[in-house]
Amino acid sequence: MCTGHRPTPGTYQGSCGKPGVVARQHAKVADRRRDWHHKASTQIIRDDQAAYVEDLAVSGPGRTRLAKSVHDAGWSAFVGMLEYKAALHGRTFAKADRAFPFSRVCSACGFGDGPKPLHVRRWTCSRCGTVHDRDHNAARDVLFEGRRIVTAGRAETPNACGAPVRRAHVPAQRGEAGSLRKGRTTRAGIPGLWAREHVKRSPP
Repeated sequence: MCTGHRPTPGTYQGSCGKPGVVARQHAKVADRRRDWHHKASTQIIRDDQAAYVEDLAVSGPGRTRLAKSVHDAGWSAFVGMLEYKAALHGRTFAKADRAFPFSRVCSACGFGDGPKPLHVRRWTCSRCGTVHDRDHNAARDVLFEGRRIVTAGRAETPNACGAPVRRAHVPAQRGEAGSLRKGRTTRAGIPGLWAREHVKRSPP
């Protein structure tokens, strides 16, 4: 219902007026975020031959004190841009499973060093003694896991249900391969074209 009162600055004006200042600010923020996503994803795909990301579950951090920062980052939209631009420009792209313990596996020796609370930003591997920055170590683990996924994907491809299926050997067609029969010669090319050439060259 329109009351005719002038709205307070910084609030919505309701159904009887134009969108207020807050709505315009939200639209500007969304446009700036989308513009940054496009620029950053384009630069990554242009400068690198492969992009590996972690399949993050933002619903977990979204319930913590980092919720505003997590949702403002727009991770899902950014990953989507990376994926379609990688396919468009022939780059390698892979998502590492979110169940992989990236924050607690040593990228130097591969040892699982146990859970790490979020406030622990630097830690030392109990096996090899390497001192890790939490984010840098996780990035290296994502890189190694992404390469492993791509290497495994070259031997197996998913079927319509998403299950991995090993590529089967396709038998050669008759006339393309096999041992030669006595008294016969082979000829490279397509059999259908041989017949046409034979008809054209035969005397009238």
